[in-house]
Amino acid sequence: MLLELSPDQLLTTTRAVRRRLDFDRPVPRAIVEECLNLALQAPNGSNQQTWQWVLVDDPEVRTAVAQLYAASMAQHLEELQSAASTIPKIDYSDEGNARLTASVNYLLENMHRVPVLVIPTFAGRPDGARPFLQASMWGSILPAVWSFMLALRSRGLGSAWTTIHLHKEREMAELLGVPFERRTQAGLFPVAYTLGTDFKPARRRPVQEVVHWNCWSRK
Repeated sequence: MLLELSPDQLLTTTRAVRRRLDFDRPVPRAIVEECLNLALQAPNGSNQQTWQWVLVDDPEVRTAVAQLYAASMAQHLEELQSAASTIPKIDYSDEGNARLTASVNYLLENMHRVPVLVIPTFAGRPDGARPFLQASMWGSILPAVWSFMLALRSRGLGSAWTTIHLHKEREMAELLGVPFERRTQAGLFPVAYTLGTDFKPARRRPVQEVVHWNCWSRK
């Protein structure tokens, strides 16, 4: 059943959902495929449509994916502690970041319970590629993934774009049979019905603070 949302409401209330995922309500494969069917209408580079999607609903495979996700998170936290880390430091004393951390940890602890895990992939490897090629490759999967998340939201489901497992992308490829040398994983998306559907727009900086008309030095 579709929610009664205007286009503007859909765009402003499709959030990254972690703590409000319903782990106990089954998600029919037909619903996921329906949302993907809409996502496949997204624009993509040269209309090549190189996307392939791995959908995981088998409990044993979900558990193995969750274990790799947890190992990747541990590696990520170790890298954050490194003095040489290039990852931006986060002020965890900030209330908003504290809530985000709690949300991320909640999903980490419950990833194995998520009804469906979705991993989009695209052809090729952006490693070392020129900015033009990298932008083309990512620009050919990002619209489809966002369309997928919008389609989920319109049907009372939610997700979150997670990338932590990419610390161990090769291991995930081996687990799921993805040809690592020829395909790139864009992320890992937990998919579930949401606990309630009353999501609100997030706090964001005013548009006047983030736009530059004609020149970077101009607002």
